[in-house]
Amino acid sequence: MYPTTLTQLSRANPFNAPLFSLQEIEEPKQSLPANGRSRNLAAAAIAEGDSCEFGSRKYLLLCGFGGIISCGTTHAALVPLDLVKCRMQVDPDKYKSIGKGFSLTLKEDGARGLAKGWAPTFIGYSMQGLCKFGFYEMFKIFYSDMLGEENTYLWRTSLYLAASASAEFFADIALAPMEACKVRIQTCPGYANNLRQCAPKMFAEEGVWAFYKGVVPLWMRQIPYTMMKFACFERTVELLYKHVVPKPRAECTKGEQLIVTFTAGYIAGVFCAIVSHPADSVVSVLNKESGSTAVQVLKKLGPKGVWKGLVARIIMIGTLTALQWFIYDSVKVYFRLPRPPPPEMPESLKKKLGLTE
Repeated sequence: MYPTTLTQLSRANPFNAPLFSLQEIEEPKQSLPANGRSRNLAAAAIAEGDSCEFGSRKYLLLCGFGGIISCGTTHAALVPLDLVKCRMQVDPDKYKSIGKGFSLTLKEDGARGLAKGWAPTFIGYSMQGLCKFGFYEMFKIFYSDMLGEENTYLWRTSLYLAASASAEFFADIALAPMEACKVRIQTCPGYANNLRQCAPKMFAEEGVWAFYKGVVPLWMRQIPYTMMKFACFERTVELLYKHVVPKPRAECTKGEQLIVTFTAGYIAGVFCAIVSHPADSVVSVLNKESGSTAVQVLKKLGPKGVWKGLVARIIMIGTLTALQWFIYDSVKVYFRLPRPPPPEMPESLKKKLGLTE
C-alpha cells in the first residue's frame, strides 16, 4: 500500500519534503533480479566500461579503499593547520590567531613541530575513511532497497542523511584511539613526541578508556559533519548539473565531472565546519585534559569558547572536503567503478503525478 509507514514517518524530515502527494493506483508487479534483491540507485548489471557491478563486494571494497586514500592523505597533509587549530581551542590566551599560532609553534618547536601528530592522523583517518565511504555506499543501497524506487527518489535527502550517519557511527569507533593520541601529542608539550611514545604512556596512565573517552563527543562532532558532508554534496552536485553546468552530465568529460565534484565538495565542507565546530572544540580539550568529562569541558569553554578557531577550521575543512571528494571520485574513475548520474524521477512516479502521457 502507498504511502508506506516508513514514508509517513519520514514526513517529519525538515530537509526535503515533497510538495505533492501521490495517489494509489494499480500497477503490474515487477519481477526481481535473480538474486532476489532490487537495486534502486543504479542498474544491477555491469554497464559497458565498468569493472564491476554497482553494489557488489568488489565495488564496496574499492570504495572503502578510495576512502582510505582520500581521508588519510588529506588529513595528514593538513596536520600543521590542524595543530594550530587545536592549540587555539585548548589555549586561546596564548594562541590568539592563526598567524600567531604558526609563529609561536615555529619559534618553540621549529619547522618539525608543525608535523607533530602526523602518524596518528594518517592512521586514524585512513581507518575512518575506509568505514565512512565504504559503509556509506553499503547503507545507501541497503536503505534504498528498503524504501523502493519511488520512495528512494522522493526521500533521497533523508536517505543520504541516514546512510551517512550510520556509516560515521562505526567510522568514529575506528578513529577514536588515534584521535586521542593525536590531540595529546599536539596540545601537551613534553608529553610525547610521536605515536610510539604516546600510545603506551596513555594506556599505562588511564587504560583503554584513554583512547575511547572522546568517542561520544567525536560522534557529536563527526556525525552531524558527515551527514552534512554527504547530503549537501549529493544535492549540490544535483543542483550544479541542473542549473549551472551548461550540458548534461553524460556529455561532460571525466575532467569536467571531477571539477563539479571538487566545487560541490568545497561548498559542502564550509557547512560541515560550521555544524561540527562546537563539538570539535570539546574533543580537543577533552583529549588534552585527563579526568575531564564533556559536560565539564562545555561549562569551561562557554558559548563563545566553543567557536574559537572557527575560521581556521572553515579553511581546513572546506579544502579538506573538496579534496576528499575529488580524490574519492578520481579513485572511482581510475578503477572504472560505476558512477551513477544524479537521480531522476522514475517513470512510474511520473505516471502517478500525470507528468507523462
